[in-house]
Amino acid sequence: MKFVDQRPYFLSGATRSFEARRDNLVKLRTALKANETALLDALHKDLRKHPTEGFLSELGMVYDELNHMIKGVKKWMRPRRVSTPLSLKPAKSYIIPEAFGRVLVIAPWNYPLQLALNPLIGALGAGNVVTLKPSELTPHTSAAMARVLGEIFAPELVQVMEGGVDVSTELLAQPWDFIFFTGSTAVGHVVAEAAAKHLTPCVLELGGKSPCIVTKHADLKLAARRIVFGKLLNAGQTCVAPDYLLVERGIQQEFLKLLSNEITMRYGANPLENEQLPKIVSDRHFRRLSGMITPQLVVHGGRTDAMKQLIEPTVMLNVPLDHPSMKEEIFGPILPVLSYDKLDEALSFVNDRDHPLAMYIFSNDSTEQDKAMRDCRFGGGAVNDTLMHLANSNLPFGGVGKSGYGAYHGRLSFDCFVHKKAVLKNVTWIDMPVRYAPWTPLKDKLARLFMG
Repeated sequence: MKFVDQRPYFLSGATRSFEARRDNLVKLRTALKANETALLDALHKDLRKHPTEGFLSELGMVYDELNHMIKGVKKWMRPRRVSTPLSLKPAKSYIIPEAFGRVLVIAPWNYPLQLALNPLIGALGAGNVVTLKPSELTPHTSAAMARVLGEIFAPELVQVMEGGVDVSTELLAQPWDFIFFTGSTAVGHVVAEAAAKHLTPCVLELGGKSPCIVTKHADLKLAARRIVFGKLLNAGQTCVAPDYLLVERGIQQEFLKLLSNEITMRYGANPLENEQLPKIVSDRHFRRLSGMITPQLVVHGGRTDAMKQLIEPTVMLNVPLDHPSMKEEIFGPILPVLSYDKLDEALSFVNDRDHPLAMYIFSNDSTEQDKAMRDCRFGGGAVNDTLMHLANSNLPFGGVGKSGYGAYHGRLSFDCFVHKKAVLKNVTWIDMPVRYAPWTPLKDKLARLFMG
């Protein structure tokens, strides 16, 4: 697709009104619903996602974000009056949410619809024009999304630039008003460096090794069920999936048995023959993940199918800290299990590493819950659950430290894509002389009265 300069369209003011924003969002929702089958089919071709999984983890979340934005944008876009100090009276003060302008959204392959369309929704709701670069690793989904968006939006408003790393490199070389990137920490460095050359503000949604702690006070059967869900959704190719488990030593064997039973219940005795098991996105990622499986550490699973790029759910026990699965984000259906004796030991283990995008604890002890949530730094997380904090549009989604910066979802998706312009509106019928030279003892006394 030929690149279109979107600046003239943005400067024309065509995206500013509430009616334009609402109409664009409603048009998008209508088009997605009309093309739902084709989009879910594309997801299955790229990642072997079952249509129900595709809806639950992708399109359903997009619809929720759309509905949230359509309902709230009229209120959010209004200038907001704030208090004015006595020293500035009778002036009035306002914050005006102003669209950045030309926004570049670079989306990943693991949730190629949700993680492309949700930032698009925020950017359109905020009144921007958008260039979307989907991942080349999910070509069917990228093509389907490009077709749908191309049928409803002029490229001056929304354009989709398909292609590989060369296209991303060319796009990043250009000046933008805002960049929104979702992907790996390594590529996040590249994006941040490119943005810095033009002093372009950006949001980086990255990843990291998200820990999951299980204490003796947990409902172990329920914990196993929810951890299996969170780890194996999309074959573990989820940025907030539990990356490794920290299990209290006294319950470890019981919990491993429950974990194994739960995996078998969900995916069968031979998951490689289960048509609902998603595949690994590429041969390169398949080989990387297969290299992490150490047979002598495996307590469940461990088999692979290179032809279909499938890896069965695999649990490894007592994994050394220098093992590949503990040195990098796994991003696959492999779950290392470590043990600990006291909760402080587990929390110290987490805090000694880079701040993760997510963290989870399973415990029915409120003291343990509060301590974990308070004492560890992470992007977002859950108590007695996994992943589900992302399903609440009222909660921010974003990282901290090396797991990224900036956040979005719901109202924050709007805030993410606007500059908050400060405006003070003064009157002309009075002009206080205190601020004007020459300075006098009276002016000094008045200044201290109003400002001291």
